[in-house]
Amino acid sequence: MISYEYPLNERIRTLLRLEDLFVKLAHFAGRDAPQDHHVALQTIFETLEVASRADLKVDLVQELERQRQILMSFRNNPEISEEALAGALYEIEQASTGLLAMAGKIGQYLRENEWLMSIRSRAAIPGGVCQFDLPAYHYWLNRDPDARRRDLDSWMAPMTPIREGLEIVLRLLRASGRPELQVARGGAYQLTMAGRSAQMLRVRVPRADAGVPEISANKSALNIRFMLPETVARPRLAERDVQFELTFCSL
Repeated sequence: MISYEYPLNERIRTLLRLEDLFVKLAHFAGRDAPQDHHVALQTIFETLEVASRADLKVDLVQELERQRQILMSFRNNPEISEEALAGALYEIEQASTGLLAMAGKIGQYLRENEWLMSIRSRAAIPGGVCQFDLPAYHYWLNRDPDARRRDLDSWMAPMTPIREGLEIVLRLLRASGRPELQVARGGAYQLTMAGRSAQMLRVRVPRADAGVPEISANKSALNIRFMLPETVARPRLAERDVQFELTFCSL
């Protein structure tokens, strides 16, 4: 199955973007080639940009505290494992402590690094980080892979509380809904949202089914159109019935 997630508010949209960036960063930083570490550094710049757009730290702390209070209400419930509950509460408390310990604006330590900011400004120009543009960066890319990786880790380590906090919130969000089997007749699906409250939609489609969902939603209606995947021609509606799983997720 291929999962497609559609956020229904700006806060969840930001968390999903950051999650994607953290996954890419871990992938490319873990490799050895200079080109991989160049992509990792560009991903750090993207992470800095996205994380600075909203009061992310406050939002995460508030949401974690809300989830902690919910979990606390399950104590002494015979249907709930006390061990699992204690583990979840500990994880939330550790993440909250890390977030509260973060001082100043997110990523300010990166903005104060003139060498990194010079690379960031050149990276915004197509082909702007060639060796003749940034010889000091060219030297860094030719250092030992472990030395480069230590630098990448040190630049991202202060953002670890953000990553840990959003991982908990998104995990709880994804676990909050139950998938329902639906059918898009003629490739199109419509649903009235009356009485439904959600912060994110998840659409799961069998990998063998060549249909890409285009999702639009608001407080009153949900529309999904399954398009044939095209890499050359303009995408067309899959004019056939498409079975898929739909999940409404809400914290």
